[in-house]
Amino acid sequence: MAASLHTDFLGIQSPNPFWLASAPPTDKKINVLRAFEAGWGGVVWKTLGSQVKNVSSRYSAVDFNGTRVMGLNNIELISDRPLEINLREIRECIKLFPDRAMIVSLMADNNRESWHELINQVEDTGAHGIELNFGCPHGMTERGMGAAVGQDPEIARMVVEWVMEKATIPVITKLTPNVHSPVPTGKACVEAGTNALSLINTIQSVTGIDLDSFVPNPNVGGKSVFGGYCGPAVKPIALKMLTNISQNNTTKKVPISGIGGISTWKDAVEFMLLGSTSVQVCTAVMKHGFRIIEDLCDGMLNWMEEKGFEKTTDFIGKSVDNITHWEDLDINFHHIAKINPDKCIHCGLCYIVCEDTSHQSIQLTYGKPYNTYTVKEEECVGCNLCKLVCPVNDCITMEENRVAPEYLNWKDFQRLGLPLNDH
Repeated sequence: MAASLHTDFLGIQSPNPFWLASAPPTDKKINVLRAFEAGWGGVVWKTLGSQVKNVSSRYSAVDFNGTRVMGLNNIELISDRPLEINLREIRECIKLFPDRAMIVSLMADNNRESWHELINQVEDTGAHGIELNFGCPHGMTERGMGAAVGQDPEIARMVVEWVMEKATIPVITKLTPNVHSPVPTGKACVEAGTNALSLINTIQSVTGIDLDSFVPNPNVGGKSVFGGYCGPAVKPIALKMLTNISQNNTTKKVPISGIGGISTWKDAVEFMLLGSTSVQVCTAVMKHGFRIIEDLCDGMLNWMEEKGFEKTTDFIGKSVDNITHWEDLDINFHHIAKINPDKCIHCGLCYIVCEDTSHQSIQLTYGKPYNTYTVKEEECVGCNLCKLVCPVNDCITMEENRVAPEYLNWKDFQRLGLPLNDH
């Protein structure tokens, strides 16, 4: 049986788990139709709420090692288009593509009546679900919205309770990463009745400063503000916070839509292995366009068939239990670096980093026409640094060399009173 990417999220059906996140790519009908035509499984329509006015310029980026837009920063607010136009276009998109997930992001004024009114208006479009924006880190926070809600579990609980009084379609609550942990707010929202969670929203940031004008980017009339950071650079933080939610006894009860730096099918699989049922993409599309959906779908399907998975639910969450506490790790598990002389290009990077910043575990032998490098096995602690900096794939490998065959964690180590340098 061929693998299928079909996704059921709270009864919301989509042909694949790839949704466009609430952002500029989902701001209007023309964009959304182009996305659906390209093959995207769903969209989260750019946040609707009270009328706003955006500024110019709005974006800045961090480039790294010749790669553009490792991280993207924005100071854009919610949709600045009239609400009635957005509602009409949402209805038209649903009619043209009834098989795609249509979620609408909302950020009403902080009172029950405003939330109830906005929910009624959105449900009248035929939307399949709503996403509560509790994460916008700039602009709206000064009005007591966005991250100002997501950073206070009790305010978040109150707003979700208001929403659940009125909503008849699934409710997803989007969490802010601008907290020490997403769990307190996530728990409050689940206890208040939200049907699902999504995370992460963008991270407050300053991406850089113009060294001539001294104005941080982006420049708005000689001033700037903290913006929301997203893109590949935030993926490790997103995966950590996703795991927090997937491991908590309260928050893991609801499905999760994962967000944060997803650029490839491998990224998406990682999010799903840590508990996401669907994944949301933004920055990668803003950099490459909607056609990346073909690679996302093909890559995930090929991987699923290779692993023998028929549906995405076969692997969702499979990695959650593999993230544990440090004191439960196996102290007897030990790696030693091995350098393949046939693949070595004699650049010396492994020797330099180990000698200068690590454990002096690599032997340099001077020679002509080139130097050679070998590992001092008795000194190697298996830290991985030499492998990480080596420019040749599989030139340096890490081979298991257990100190002892039995499992031993730090708690056992202390309980048995073993010596620190020899156990």
